[in-house]
Amino acid sequence: MSAQPVAVRARPAAAARTEASARREDSARGRVPLTRRTWFVIVGGSLLPLLLLAVWQLVTSLGLVSASQLPSPSSVWLAGIDLLQRGLLGQYVAISTQRVLIGFAIGAVLGLVLGAFVGLSRLVDILVAPTLGAIRAVPSLAWIPLLILWLKIGEESKITLIAIGAFFPVYTTVSAALRHVDRQLVEAGRAFGYNGARLFTTVQLPAVLPSVVSGLRLALAQSWLFLVAAELIASSMGLGFLLIDSQNNGRIDRIILAIVLLAVLGKVTDSLVGLFERWVNKRWS
Repeated sequence: MSAQPVAVRARPAAAARTEASARREDSARGRVPLTRRTWFVIVGGSLLPLLLLAVWQLVTSLGLVSASQLPSPSSVWLAGIDLLQRGLLGQYVAISTQRVLIGFAIGAVLGLVLGAFVGLSRLVDILVAPTLGAIRAVPSLAWIPLLILWLKIGEESKITLIAIGAFFPVYTTVSAALRHVDRQLVEAGRAFGYNGARLFTTVQLPAVLPSVVSGLRLALAQSWLFLVAAELIASSMGLGFLLIDSQNNGRIDRIILAIVLLAVLGKVTDSLVGLFERWVNKRWS
């Protein structure tokens, strides 16, 4: 009986399995391609940001652009140091990250659950999918007035908006992937006595895990987008608030600082999901 789950899980993702097999063959031969070496990935990924930074410094040093339109990198750095010394920068980063993570977690779980129901049940698909498709088309800014009226200007309205943004990428990818799970794989699971929730967690979910992780990455990026939308309009703290407050005060150095921080935080959180994706590929390859 212990061999049953192994047999059922043997066909989760062809692409992940192929990549893992290639890595094992390269390791066995003592040959690791340059593009798979950690140092090369880090250096290669840093080249474009460093080039952009150098061009930015050159443009501002030569006076090709007015400092009122594009401050130098050092000015942006000093603006960050000033906010850090005042105890504001860390607070803004912490509150924005907290909002994103909570909203992302709520939206991702709801998207996974509802996506599973829609992907596995034709009846639920007919009843629910058209309505969710229409709601998905509503722009993020359109939700803000309604959420403020319902939940007031507080954490609840912001987290709800972020959860809405995170929900749809996960829901869409999970429901679409489950519709295309190999029927033979499902029948094999049923032959081993798996049904209902056990069939889903043991057979169907592992088969679509690469798609689920892709949906999570999209949902996380969407969460940062919805965060800025929420904080730009109804907030007294956070990086979105820093953007609108700096605009009102004419502090373009702080505006650029907030944009850079959003980019860095978005990349860091995306990299964490990327680590989870690697674990999933190794676990189910």
